[in-house]
Amino acid sequence: MFDVIIVGGGAAGFYAAIQISEKAPELKIAIFERGKTVLSKVKVSGGGRCNVTHGEFSPKELVTNYPRGEKELLGPFHTYAPMDVMAFFEERGVSLKIEEDGRVFPKSDSSQSIVDCLIEETNRLGVTVLKNSSVKAIDKTGEGWQVTTMNKHYQCKKLLLATGSNPKIWKQLEGLGHHIIPPVPSLFTFNIDDERIQGIQGLSTYATVEVLPKKTFNTDKKTLNLKSKINHDVLLYADGPLLITHWGLSGPAILKLSAWGANILHDYNYSFRIKVNWLPDYSMESMEAYLKELKSVEAKKTVMRTNVTELPKRLWKRLVQAANIGPEERWGDIKKEQLQDLAEQLTASSFKVEGKSTFKEEFVTAGGVDLKEINFKTFESKLHPNLYFAGEIINVDAITGGFNFQNAWTGAYIAAQAIVS
Repeated sequence: MFDVIIVGGGAAGFYAAIQISEKAPELKIAIFERGKTVLSKVKVSGGGRCNVTHGEFSPKELVTNYPRGEKELLGPFHTYAPMDVMAFFEERGVSLKIEEDGRVFPKSDSSQSIVDCLIEETNRLGVTVLKNSSVKAIDKTGEGWQVTTMNKHYQCKKLLLATGSNPKIWKQLEGLGHHIIPPVPSLFTFNIDDERIQGIQGLSTYATVEVLPKKTFNTDKKTLNLKSKINHDVLLYADGPLLITHWGLSGPAILKLSAWGANILHDYNYSFRIKVNWLPDYSMESMEAYLKELKSVEAKKTVMRTNVTELPKRLWKRLVQAANIGPEERWGDIKKEQLQDLAEQLTASSFKVEGKSTFKEEFVTAGGVDLKEINFKTFESKLHPNLYFAGEIINVDAITGGFNFQNAWTGAYIAAQAIVS
């Protein structure tokens, strides 16, 4: 018999166990982990550095990074925010740093610092950790719960589920009457086979990217826009660094689109067109006017070798080639059509996306327990007393940058406070 059982040996599970035990050391707490190791996602996150959270300290701004959960997390982030998470680790000897883009990492640049901290704390507090304990059934027993593993039944007064995107647990919850939003991938990169970007992987430049709607796609026509500017001719819009990779395009701009467009792009079966403006300060019209001016000023210079933009040279050459301008053609000799083609390549390059790839080790999904069925003051189920949730098991996900971990820390903390109150 335990007072509290936590299912899931990840970030949210361990964090909740520590918070509960510190507030109420007399409680018997157990973490059930289905695998051989705990905190495996923490270990591989951030390229092995662990992007603990994000240095955005305004709850109002922080929630704008959550395609699903923006409204619901505002209150919780007023209760427990990134600065609280940073204080937690700093107080336990893990020094952190905020990088230029706002991401927070341990100064050691090793996720092991975070893993060790969480394990050491649960050991110190006497939390029972049961590995290789896959949960087969969850049943109500009066005011408490029975958790069944492969060969044993466990009883507890309060149950916290922090299992991430676990279809088996979602199935159990459906059996208890909860509605599960079907999961779809979030945070992925775009697979593109196009000569313009082949062989120049590793190049990065600031750009805007638009997902173009399909004529056959029947859905509401609202435009998802990640900034205040609204463009009603596109389905999704994002700006930010764009990275050319071996398999296509990645970088913050693409990852924003993949998160905000998770459901739409899933419905597209990951086959769609995007439009890239490699020089966002220009429209196609203003770029064409600029190029006309160059035609007269730089008439004797070759177009290919005269990069008149801030683009990486190799990308400039590819876009010039795509505009059917030869390596020896001079500015003064190019035709009006070639000038227009170049303006289009620079500000409205169209690419066909065919498929997706997982972003590094960031296995994030949109979907999970319907947010309407959760009390966000306590992270307790509205359907069943003494049943709590934390982390990715609920229908909350975020763009990359430490925001998904922040959801886990905040949910775990608030659920823990409710459990011991």
